[in-house]
Amino acid sequence: CKTKVYPDDLPNTGVVIVFHNEAWSTLLRTVYSVINRSPHRLLSEIILVDDASEREFLKASLENYVKNLEVSVKIIRMEQRSGLIRARLRGAAASTGQVITFLDAHCECTLGWREPLLARVKEDRKTVVCPIIDVISDDTFEYMAGSDMTYGGFNWKLNFRWYPVPQREMDRRKGDRTLPVRTPTMAGGLFSIDRNYFEEIGTYDAGMDIWGGENLEMSFRIWQCGGSLEIVTCSHVGHVFRKATPYTFPGGTGHVINKNNRRLAEVWMDEFKDFFYIISPGVVKVDYGDVSIRKALRENLKCKPFSWYLENIYPDSQIPRRYYSLGEIRNVETNQCLDNMGRKENEKVGIFNCHGMGGNQV
Repeated sequence: CKTKVYPDDLPNTGVVIVFHNEAWSTLLRTVYSVINRSPHRLLSEIILVDDASEREFLKASLENYVKNLEVSVKIIRMEQRSGLIRARLRGAAASTGQVITFLDAHCECTLGWREPLLARVKEDRKTVVCPIIDVISDDTFEYMAGSDMTYGGFNWKLNFRWYPVPQREMDRRKGDRTLPVRTPTMAGGLFSIDRNYFEEIGTYDAGMDIWGGENLEMSFRIWQCGGSLEIVTCSHVGHVFRKATPYTFPGGTGHVINKNNRRLAEVWMDEFKDFFYIISPGVVKVDYGDVSIRKALRENLKCKPFSWYLENIYPDSQIPRRYYSLGEIRNVETNQCLDNMGRKENEKVGIFNCHGMGGNQV
């Protein structure tokens, strides 16, 4: 990667960072790393979107501090707690760069992170690019390099997961690990996208709440509607992975994520949504609002079916493309069923009283 040379006429980018009650040190570490490790000609502005923080130091003190930074830093305040999705939409609308880069508020950009992402977007404006996400310890803030041998996938419950890059993708890159990895899904926190393409492809689903599921929704939409999603292995950005979320979710985390996942399943997954609902029966009970605008977007963009995505982009998916039946394995004498007990892949299954609700007993 160190030997690669990038064009001089790269597009510039606005960097959008949403924060809610973020620590002063981690927020400024993010901002300073963007400023110090990005050529200023490639940085149109940094936009900090405050999602209704309550901490006093994130108000006037922050405004006064960023006035003295060498790059334009705008602070936008959400009037009430709106969540990551709607706050990012507000920040994106204020961005003037040719490319929008979204970062979380607890990151550290490395030297040379910027050019590989912009060069790839310049090559193909319909390519959405993510850096390799390195790990910053939430105990010691030590910086540890992430792997270029993993890519984004998801499991039956629509949880994002990292999986080893498959052999077919290694073969496509002919062993050159500096070439971008085509990834079925993205983690969602850190990525760059051409600003006009972001609009054309339908930005975010504004009907989703707070956080959760928006990364899979955008991943499915990009691939099914003619774009591509890549991890650019020559770009590294560190991220603090916290043991527990410090945020509140109005209505509870489960309810919010179920609603968001129901919306993406209804719009993008076709008949495969039924498989998801059997595995996650709680999702069917939530009110997911009106998705007619998102379905119309899919129609207008002439997007491909979810079966195409599973066959061509994510053939390694755990979702079976064809199955004869789904059900439980029950001992009729004892009324006990095989149950995965919430364990991981390749671990032993257990036996539990049959409950007839699907989920872990399918």
